Amino acid sequence: MSQRKRQAAARGGALAVAAAVAAGSAVLLAAPAAYAEVVDVDYSCKTPIGDKSAVSPIDIKSEKSGGSYKITMTFEKGVSSSPVELGKGAMNPSAVIKLGGSESGTMQVKGPPNPEAIPANTPIKISDLSGTYTPKAGGKVTFTASTLTIKALGTTTTCTPTNNPKPSLSLDVEGSGGAAASDSGGQLPQTGPVDSAVALGTFGGTVLLAGVAGALWLTRREARATG
Repeated sequence: MSQRKRQAAARGGALAVAAAVAAGSAVLLAAPAAYAEVVDVDYSCKTPIGDKSAVSPIDIKSEKSGGSYKITMTFEKGVSSSPVELGKGAMNPSAVIKLGGSESGTMQVKGPPNPEAIPANTPIKISDLSGTYTPKAGGKVTFTASTLTIKALGTTTTCTPTNNPKPSLSLDVEGSGGAAASDSGGQLPQTGPVDSAVALGTFGGTVLLAGVAGALWLTRREARATG
């Protein structure tokens, strides 16, 4: 093989390795930081006319807003009914979401009154409930549906999950009010903290620079030997 061909092969191999490392770093940095799924919640409700039960699929999503998140809880099915018609604006729903993972405690979410009248003995469709969550510590935080409260016509209905539902949302966050990313439903969560991904990406960039420098050094050395 001629000197020029050896030099071209050396440069090509170094650049191929550098490109592969750069691609790997990009994949690490793009790792998703949230996971959401619809979870069936079996509610047992204490109503003014007796105990009721119903299962509703619950979806919890997040939307980043500055250093906080807007958390939205969606009920895909009604969980209770009223023996009398509920006029427009007569019902006020709220719920508790249990926090887990790197945080503990609960957060409150509320929804607007019913926009239309609800006929008697008809499943009550709960409007979307929302609230604000501000991270206190870094790590993975989970959000799980908990107690639902419905106030209407001077009465209160309380619905409690009985099937120990799993979290509807898992979110990787940073402490001090920071957040790693907003929700991206249907994707697997990042298995390590964001700082690890950044560190690995920086390492990949260092390897990339080292590979290019090595290719240039070999080329110059071979050029001097030829001269």
